[in-house]
Amino acid sequence: MLAHEPFGHRPTTLKIRVRRYRCSWCRTVWREDTSTAAGERAKISRAGVRWALEALVLDHLTVARAAAGLGVSWHTANTAILDAGKQLLIHDPHRFDGVTTIGVDEHVWRHTRRGDKYVTVIIDLTPVRDKRGPARLLDMVPGRSKQVFSDWLAARTQAWRDGIQVVAMDGFTGFKTASKQHLPDATEVMDPFHVVQLAGDALDRVRQRVQQETLGHRGWRGDPLYQIRRVLRTGEAFLTEKQQTRLDAVFADPAHADVWRAWRAYQQVVVAYREKYGGLGRKRLRELIDTLKATTPAWLTELRRLAYTLDRRRADILAYFDHPGTSNGPTEAICESGSG
Repeated sequence: MLAHEPFGHRPTTLKIRVRRYRCSWCRTVWREDTSTAAGERAKISRAGVRWALEALVLDHLTVARAAAGLGVSWHTANTAILDAGKQLLIHDPHRFDGVTTIGVDEHVWRHTRRGDKYVTVIIDLTPVRDKRGPARLLDMVPGRSKQVFSDWLAARTQAWRDGIQVVAMDGFTGFKTASKQHLPDATEVMDPFHVVQLAGDALDRVRQRVQQETLGHRGWRGDPLYQIRRVLRTGEAFLTEKQQTRLDAVFADPAHADVWRAWRAYQQVVVAYREKYGGLGRKRLRELIDTLKATTPAWLTELRRLAYTLDRRRADILAYFDHPGTSNGPTEAICESGSG
């Protein structure tokens, strides 16, 4: 009796009659092969496991919901799903074939104190860059450090490493160092997702500091800066007339001048990546980095820190415009779907 693909919302049990045979001459006994229906000592049929995998990956259900649909315990469903996933992905000897562009990022996998809460995610961005399809998950390794990524690269063959042309990553220098060590001929690209995030985080820190300096407390519901915290992160081209009026009213206060300056820097980063022509986007971003580095006053520490980071990773940031389609966005998407 095997847990099977649900009929509608009803858990279904697959009953299989297993025939046994015995040779009358040599007395050998054997049983009918049922491996097409389920693996050895399995409690869930292959169709049931396939349904559970699709429920997690395509429908974003939890393991608990999948277990309820199959009518089995959480541990039974989780074990079967992990084993099937490893067989389809990790044990597939061809999953590294044809990979020329990879993305690497860290992800919070476990939200408890037990075990390592972070994993390093490596995906194949080659289909995205070549516009042939979605990104593919290559591996997920416990931990987040230079050594974790370095060990993973060292475990690959030299021929495979020689074939990697581009590595998309976030601002973590450990990934860059490991890439330089094992992939010296590859181009490191700091993807737009994290560059925009750096500028947005600097804007948030400036807003929070000015909030404290002007009102002496964290943002409350009626505070002007707190009320526009989400509007500040909206692209200027997408602001409604009402939102623009609210921003103009807040920026009219001289005490909010630092917020306006950080907001302009954030918007200029966004506009650079939205340029239709990569050469113009590169020019905008290069000029912004130079301007921030040369003109940001000493007291505006948040923007000075942003200028330092952007200047230090200038080559990686501008390399994106030479290698479009190497964004780490698919890595984030795979992480978020996996965390479900």
